[in-house]
Parts: sequence; structure tokens; C-alpha cells
Amino acid sequence: MGVAVAVVMVVAAAVVMVVVSGGLRAGAAMRVADLVWDGLAECESGGNWQANTGNGFYGGLQIRPSTWEESGGLHFADRPDRASRREQTTVGEEILRQQGWEAWPSCARELGLIGGA
Repeated sequence: MGVAVAVVMVVAAAVVMVVVSGGLRAGAAMRVADLVWDGLAECESGGNWQANTGNGFYGGLQIRPSTWEESGGLHFADRPDRASRREQTTVGEEILRQQGWEAWPSCARELGLIGGA
């Protein structure tokens, strides 16, 4: 099974769990499965959590320094590529809360996290 298929299955299972349990309260957080973050990082950076390619985006999730700062990343490190995988996914959760999967438009679409072609 490919990473994209596995990610879609994990996301679908999470959605079913939320619906069955009556949905999330407004403002409630739902942690994204590690498999989803790993799939997103694989797409964004080839799975390199310390990626620094000179394109203005850093780390496994390819986060801009301004977004990193706005989302509390400076609590962990000055840039995403200097933070651990767990620290990057913690900040990723906040980015997701603020912006949705559209923060990673191409890869989120490729992984089936957002619709459209």
C-alpha cells in the first residue's frame, strides 16, 4: 500500500471517529496521526526533517520562518530544520488549526487531504 493511500485511510478513519462520536466542539483540537505528517513530509521534503534547500522553506513540512514564528515554533528552535520531527509536527498542528491543509496546497491535495485537481 502506498503512502498516499495509507494517509487517506488514516484521515478517513479519523473523520469517521469524529462523526460517530458526535463531532468536535468548536475550538477543540484533533491530533493528526504521525502517518499523515510523515506522508506530508515525504511529499514536501522527501521526508527530510532537517531540509534546508535554500528555497525559503525549512524542515520536513517546508515551513516559512515567519509562519514558524507566528505558530509558536520559536519555543523550540529558530527555524524548523533545527527542530526535531516532533517539534515540527507540534507546530504543524497549530498551522493546521490556523490555516487548514491549504498551508500545504500541492502535497495536501496529492495526499487527498483537500479536494480538487
